[in-house]
Amino acid sequence: MNKILVTGSNGLLGQKITELALADQTIELIATSRGENRHPIKSGYRYVDLDILDQHQLRETVAEYRPDAIINTAAMTNVDACEHDPEGCRKLNVDAVATLVELCEAYSIHLIHLSTDFIFDGKEGPYAEDAAPNPLSLYGQSKWDAEKLIQQSTCKWAILRTILVYGVVADMSRSNIVLWAKGALEKGQPLNVVNDQWRMPTLAEDLARACLLAVTRQAEGIFHISGEDLFAIHELVAAVADFWGLDKSRIHEVSSSTLSQAAPRPARTGFVLDKARSVLGYAPHSFREGLAVVDRQLHENNTLKK
Repeated sequence: MNKILVTGSNGLLGQKITELALADQTIELIATSRGENRHPIKSGYRYVDLDILDQHQLRETVAEYRPDAIINTAAMTNVDACEHDPEGCRKLNVDAVATLVELCEAYSIHLIHLSTDFIFDGKEGPYAEDAAPNPLSLYGQSKWDAEKLIQQSTCKWAILRTILVYGVVADMSRSNIVLWAKGALEKGQPLNVVNDQWRMPTLAEDLARACLLAVTRQAEGIFHISGEDLFAIHELVAAVADFWGLDKSRIHEVSSSTLSQAAPRPARTGFVLDKARSVLGYAPHSFREGLAVVDRQLHENNTLKK
């Protein structure tokens, strides 16, 4: 049995990890997040109401359960919010990671940490794992600072960088680009979408599977995990419109300079996935396949609500 403790289990990725872990008889799951458990299935694993900013509570929880691996999905990921609240950003994205590293060293725990394409400046994407980071935002800098802490540690570790995660769960705390675009277009709302940024969107199930593969394969080092399709953001939104048969005339291309966002974004990221494919056996869905997964789950959720 692999005993795995997940932080941030109420988030999109955290809930997808819970679903995959429940389907795997070799995993004993301890799901942790702030507040009540948002996952609809409450049995078959342990849930702990845990604020990882509370060092005492975090230390007690890890000491009690002594997991083989910790998958750290907890983070402040709203890029502009990080710019407005640098202290809060640093506490969650760096300081909490420092405590996790210390605990993983003390108890010989394998740390799986989630990072981001925003550690890069977007001048030379798609990026391989050994490309030089140069973050443009406080969010990107905080994630890079956390990576450096982990890379300098003595525990076994794997860093999984990802891009623009999308998907759906029954109890969503926040939206993502696919659900935002679909919802707005269904309401006939005009959408201003940037045409000067490129990304490789990642299905949440694919990322969750990569996290568990990193644990079961005892993976160490940095891995780039994303979808395989590179889009300009306006092309991505147009693909969403095409899939659900929505009106693309509502999509208006704009330059990112017109949006007056607090944090700068890298222009072109994207990842080279060769290492993840060969070492982890990672096999992502195409974007269209990912949208089909989302569509099926939306129907299932609507059926359950009825």
